[in-house]
Amino acid sequence: MSESKSADAVPGSLHREIERKYLLTAMPPHARTGRAIRMVQGYVPGTEIHERVRRETSDEGVVLRRTIKLGRGVERIEVEESIEEGLFEGLFALTVGRRVEKTRYVVREGQLAWEIDEFSDRTLVLAEIELPDASTVVTFPDWLAPFVDREVTDERGYTNLELAR
Repeated sequence: MSESKSADAVPGSLHREIERKYLLTAMPPHARTGRAIRMVQGYVPGTEIHERVRRETSDEGVVLRRTIKLGRGVERIEVEESIEEGLFEGLFALTVGRRVEKTRYVVREGQLAWEIDEFSDRTLVLAEIELPDASTVVTFPDWLAPFVDREVTDERGYTNLELAR
C-alpha cells in the first residue's frame, strides 16, 4: 500500500489499487535512506476473499491493519482499516503457516513513492509502485534501474499471499 493513500479517510470505502511490482537482483543501497517499516503480516484462510492482518513497526510507532483485496494483477479493489490489538491478535492466530516478514523502505520520487521490500525469511527483494492509473508509464530512478530484473506484477508466485505459503 502506498504511503500516500489514506486508508482511514472514509471507513468502509473501496479503494482501487493500481500497482506494479518488480523483482530486484539485490537491495539498492539508496533504498535504505527511505523510511523503514518492519512488517509482519498473515493471511486468514479463505479461497475467494484474501484477508490480511499486518503489524507495521517504524520510528513513528506501531500500526495494526486489516485488509481485504479482490482481484489480481495491476488493478485490484482494496478495503483497509486500522484495528485494535485484541482483534489483530485473534485474527493473527488464524494465520499460522501463512505469514510473511519483511522490511519496507519507502523512497519518494516526485509525486510517487517506491516501496522496496526486503524479506527476512528468504533472499528476495521486490519493488512496488502505486500509480494514479493503469496506463501510467513507469520510469525507474537512477538508484533503482540497475537492480531491476523484470516486472512480476502478473506472476502469481510473487504476491505476498503466495509467498506466505
